Amino acid sequence: MIPQTPCPERIEINEVGPRDGLQIEKRFVPTPDKIRWINALSQTGLARIEATSFTSPKAIPNLADASEVVNGIKRRDGVEITVLVPNLKGAERALACQVDELNLVMSASDSHGLANLRMTPEQSIERFGDILDVARENSVFVNASLSTTFGCPFEGEVPQKRVLELIEQLVALGIQGVTLCDTTGMANPAQVKALCEAVIARWPGTAFTLHVHNTRGMGLANALAAWQAGITRFDSALGGLGGCPFAPGATGNVCTEDLVHMFEAMGVDTGVDLDALLEVAATLPELVGHDVPGQVIKAGKWDRRYPMPSR
Repeated sequence: MIPQTPCPERIEINEVGPRDGLQIEKRFVPTPDKIRWINALSQTGLARIEATSFTSPKAIPNLADASEVVNGIKRRDGVEITVLVPNLKGAERALACQVDELNLVMSASDSHGLANLRMTPEQSIERFGDILDVARENSVFVNASLSTTFGCPFEGEVPQKRVLELIEQLVALGIQGVTLCDTTGMANPAQVKALCEAVIARWPGTAFTLHVHNTRGMGLANALAAWQAGITRFDSALGGLGGCPFAPGATGNVCTEDLVHMFEAMGVDTGVDLDALLEVAATLPELVGHDVPGQVIKAGKWDRRYPMPSR
């Protein structure tokens, strides 16, 4: 039987669909549609929404309207708006839009860092200092997402020791939160649990988030393992959208409504209105122009009942 309360706090769901989900879509979702989608999401009880990325429009054309999106959405109390920023220029653009959180990005492996950002992990950390300076001036929370934490599509295994060394540098620099990213769905539950236990024990004052992809069907299992280790912050994307354009084999994130459904069925408080979330999820195929891999939207919640067949 699954233990029900290894960690008493309410868990927090960070919806990354508007950024991680849309960045790899084949067609551009119009700005007004993005704004309506984020506004709908903000009414479901999500703790935070990663609204976009302030990166080069040439690198990710689908998010070229970052400023328009953030300035156009309706802010709601209790829902933090976070954005991904790859450099100081992106951070300054984001801060001009009065975001609540900056999410910096780097890789745990040299090869993915060079492919994605043209920087090694050490070079990424060197550039974070300037971003932290402007963030402190604006009293904005700074999180760092550590890609390929659980494995690299180019190098394979990324040793836990390497991950811990990088996190130690981030914490020493003043990073307030760290996201452990399973960029191409290489992680397994035992690996996730071991690393999550290690980081929580070593840095209890740091906000750790788990970001997993469902590439090999282990997204929910990995999220459960992290929760059992004490993680209470989770990234997910509505409908299971997403994937990294710089990571071969990357497919969708763990699905938000499926993740919330799992925790709700276990009696874990997510703060999310699952019925309201499912209503928003039902609009996704029209928004992106194709079916999405979420399961609960198709099968219904676990307590769905059917009439007996007639004889």
